[in-house]
Formats: sequence, C-alpha cells, structure tokens
Amino acid sequence: MTESPLSPVQTRRRRLLFRATHRGTHETDLLIGGFVGARIEAMSEPDMDALEEVMELPDADLADWLTGRLPIPPGVDSPMLRAIKDAGGK
Repeated sequence: MTESPLSPVQTRRRRLLFRATHRGTHETDLLIGGFVGARIEAMSEPDMDALEEVMELPDADLADWLTGRLPIPPGVDSPMLRAIKDAGGK
C-alpha cells in the first residue's frame, strides 16, 4: 500500500516544523519548535509566511529576544515573533 502524496501546504508545514526544531541551538529548537509543533496544522499561508520571516533571524538574537534577555528591536518586531515569545515555546 502506498501513501498518498502530500499537498503543497502539507509539505510546507512539514518543512517548517523541521526547520523550527532543527535551528542549530537547543534553546531556539525548544522555543520555536514547541510553538510551531503545537500550532502548525492550524496556520494559514500568511501565518506560515510570517513564521518564515521570524526563522530567517539569527538564533542568538532570537534566543535573547524570546527569553526576554533583550527587548525585541522595532525593526524586527512582528505579531508572530510576539506570539512565539508570549507562548514561551508552548
């Protein structure tokens, strides 16, 4: 029995989840991966676009912003980044 092929949206969700949980640092894997894992199936295309923008940011900066060690700079502040910070990886 063969599995049916994934839709483009399902493929995108799988790729985003993989990227979110394989960031390169354990801290950001937990913070971003936990958030994405709990929400990826309900994310719309615009949500996924916003998530991709966040995931383009450097890990060290993300870790500082998401843990509150440093404030999120206005130039990168976004509703998605705030949602991830507010969720604390959950």
